[in-house]
Amino acid sequence: MSLFSDYNMPFAIALGIMALLGVLQVVGIGSFDADVDLDLDAGPDASAVSGSAGIGGAITTLLGLGRVPLLVWLIVFLLLFALIGLSIQAFAADLTGSPLYSWLAALFSFGASVPATSLIVRPLARIIPQDETTAVSLDSLVGRRAKITNGRSAAGYPARASVRDRHGHVHYVMVEPHEGSSEMHEGDELLIVRRDGQTFYGVAQAERNLSPVT
Repeated sequence: MSLFSDYNMPFAIALGIMALLGVLQVVGIGSFDADVDLDLDAGPDASAVSGSAGIGGAITTLLGLGRVPLLVWLIVFLLLFALIGLSIQAFAADLTGSPLYSWLAALFSFGASVPATSLIVRPLARIIPQDETTAVSLDSLVGRRAKITNGRSAAGYPARASVRDRHGHVHYVMVEPHEGSSEMHEGDELLIVRRDGQTFYGVAQAERNLSPVT
């Protein structure tokens, strides 16, 4: 049986996506830390969604999503989906002489992979750092030190920077210089002084003689 046969295509695609996620993690585009910043300040309608949030939280706990970072969970799921699917096709070919339709094998594999992933991530959670579980607002990152990780930051051209919140968790934000005539480059350290929507504004360490980021 060939991995790239039509009846195995869903599982070949899953392995390809898993490999791509691994590469992105290695080169630093992905992260095992929480890589998405959420402004979780409660608004006036927060109570209206508390019920649905509780149900969603129960589902994610059941799936094991809260035990390990989402990227880790997804890699494990994709690997299991591919391995189980290929095993199903091999078993079907041995039993009947031909594999199942790809969509049918994918359906069976998906049904088996979800609970299997939940079981496997439980022991992984003991050795892999978990996702950010302590809610923080974007505004709480203002006043904290950050470091440019990719690109050049100039007025109108934000660059990606890493910043640790008060719990020590890493967030990645887009930063422009507070002073329109300034520029910051990869590796430069800065102090975040304000934000406007999803864009933060910072003052380079050299301009304010800040202590290094720890």
